[in-house]
Amino acid sequence: MLAAGGTGGHLFPAFALAEELGRRGYAVELVTDMRGDRYGTGFPARAVHKIHSATLASRSPVAMAKTGIALARGIKEAYALMGQARPAVVAGFGGYPCFPPIVAAKMRGIPTLLHEQNAVLGCANRMLAKRVDIIATSFAKVGNIDKEVEGKIRFTGNPVRQVVLDSANRPYWVPGATEQVRLLVFGGSQGARYFSDAVPPALAMLPPEVRSRLIVVQQAREEDIDRTQAAYAAAGIRAEIAQFFRDLPRQMADAHLVIARAGASSVAELAVIGRPSILVPLPHALDNDQLRNATTLAESGGAWCIEQKDLDPARLAAELSRLIGSPGELARAAAAAKAQGRPDAVARLAELVISLAEKSPAKA
Repeated sequence: MLAAGGTGGHLFPAFALAEELGRRGYAVELVTDMRGDRYGTGFPARAVHKIHSATLASRSPVAMAKTGIALARGIKEAYALMGQARPAVVAGFGGYPCFPPIVAAKMRGIPTLLHEQNAVLGCANRMLAKRVDIIATSFAKVGNIDKEVEGKIRFTGNPVRQVVLDSANRPYWVPGATEQVRLLVFGGSQGARYFSDAVPPALAMLPPEVRSRLIVVQQAREEDIDRTQAAYAAAGIRAEIAQFFRDLPRQMADAHLVIARAGASSVAELAVIGRPSILVPLPHALDNDQLRNATTLAESGGAWCIEQKDLDPARLAAELSRLIGSPGELARAAAAAKAQGRPDAVARLAELVISLAEKSPAKA
């Protein structure tokens, strides 16, 4: 049984593991919060169970009480579910929606595993770390790890879906001096208003001979699509704007350069596919996880990390002009990113899950 909340960063690696376990003949069920699979991934599970959960939004007594009540309700629901489904293992993918299933599994004596997608252990995973048998990580070095749980750490990498692995087979194509340059812009599963505000004016500052070569594919919030499209049209730039791209891995493979936030799944997919990127971490993110993710890839030479407070349209225009004019630098960054990719992460994680399943009371 896999436990993952309704955000792409948690759901996509769980999806990848479900695919791999299914290929190996294991039945998989998903337990999630009331948001469920809101991205329409068609999660490969024989059953999807929804239980109550809540995220601790603030430290006020009222907010903490409401969160506690919701989690207690979720634990009660999950405890009943574990008794009915009798899973051999429960694997959680972070966030508060995996809190009730992991706690309930521990109460039932079911082996448990956590997977941390980011370069820093998240709040919910820190709370659960002492309860679980194994903590799998996406990065070799992860922050916020207490010494008493260090023995549980296993570095696997961040699992990516089969559609990402398929896209990773396409080599990076270096654009010639007069050829089209494909630019992909996305802000994670929710889109990013910041990119709708910053990227079109930055591209409008580029020389006409550069703008004429650009093909932009950009994710935007629904309410920002029309104005973003109009801004590109006014600058004479060909652009496709949409709220969500179901074929995002293919769009990554098509791109010569990506501008994106630095969510864990985005960074993992960029590395496995091997595409250069300008990463703009989400500011004020809990635990500053996106900055840690972006910095790790940038230190390898596979990306350029620029914090949002330091990036205005003029600087972005200068960076893009430099990179588009230096295809060799783009190619080197693509190779460096791919060297950081872990296409075997899903197999490594599956082996850990299966090792727990072999020792599970449910097996006996």
